[in-house]
Amino acid sequence: MKKTVVIMAVASALIALFLLIAAGDPEEVVDSYKIGAVFAITGPASWLGEPERNTVVMAAEMINESGGINGIPIELVIEDTVGDETKTVNAVKKLINSDKVIAIIGPSRSGSTMAIIPIVEKAQIPLISCAAAESIVNPVKDWVFKTPQLDRHAVDRIYGHMRDSGIKNIAIISGTTGFGSAGRAQLRNLADGYGLTIVADETYGPADTDMTAQLTKIRGTGAQALVNWSIVPAQIIVAKNMRQLGMDIPLYQSHGFGNIKYVQAAGEAAEGIIFPAGRLLAVDSVPSSHPQKKVLMEYKSLYESRFNEPVSTFGGHAWDAIWLLKEAIEEAGADKAGIRDAFEKITGFAGTGGVFNYSATDHTGLQKDAFEMLTVKNGQFVVLED
Repeated sequence: MKKTVVIMAVASALIALFLLIAAGDPEEVVDSYKIGAVFAITGPASWLGEPERNTVVMAAEMINESGGINGIPIELVIEDTVGDETKTVNAVKKLINSDKVIAIIGPSRSGSTMAIIPIVEKAQIPLISCAAAESIVNPVKDWVFKTPQLDRHAVDRIYGHMRDSGIKNIAIISGTTGFGSAGRAQLRNLADGYGLTIVADETYGPADTDMTAQLTKIRGTGAQALVNWSIVPAQIIVAKNMRQLGMDIPLYQSHGFGNIKYVQAAGEAAEGIIFPAGRLLAVDSVPSSHPQKKVLMEYKSLYESRFNEPVSTFGGHAWDAIWLLKEAIEEAGADKAGIRDAFEKITGFAGTGGVFNYSATDHTGLQKDAFEMLTVKNGQFVVLED
């Protein structure tokens, strides 16, 4: 009788120990790592969201075909935000409350990202945004990271080029979206430091289809260059309207211009446009010794062969996000707080946007040297020669 009691006690202890170990090790109790993704796959920002969606699907397949993460497959749950903030909020709530994802990649747009930050912070779930505004991560939020370069660093590169070119008086025009408003603030804040005077400051709404009135005002100010800060379709419209008005001053665009489809849509009006971008769009000019060279070539080859269209910086942001997330999950499993902590430890990670070095005080991980200055020549992106 005593022997039986002892055996039962030992068995009970072993079962309890097993359950305790299993509960503390997420990799032992999950069938898949469920990851959410929210992109503007359709709507006015689809040239951002569609390549992002394509990219994460392709990358997830690659990860699963190679054995998953620590032997566990990825399960993607993708939502189309249509670039709308309300739809983005609803999609994120669904991913958190119904789908029980352990992390979220996206959104595509800065305004959409800002709209969901309170939600992911309250839910304590890692968000890796594919949008650019510095306000997404400054001040630092506990659960929010991003992969695009900072808009402040884009302004630094634009203004540095203007200063070196002897430009003093400039005009700015920007959209009233989250991305446009954040960029306008950086353009205004940094001008004095580069010895630049803003002689005109115009804006337009996301649904506007003609900027002739604003550009006519700018033409009368004596501005030596114009910076446009927005996303499609305004980037195309501004370039075409300038050409129609006979404006021959340089047009600088934001890093939101990083899709060759914009050039194709603008046609001859795109020639000579100058903008900062990651090295993905000029991969052939990247030295073979550069730490990004391998990943740039790999992503460009995989994406273009599968989807039969040129890569864009936007798809590159999603590529970086999912592979960075993979690295964090490898360390933390399905533990959301562990994923967050692991993200802050990632350094020396070569992605399409640059070499990432995250920390507790830097949730972007990139500096302004992640940008190159590009221009449009004969309908193609090329590195701008000094």
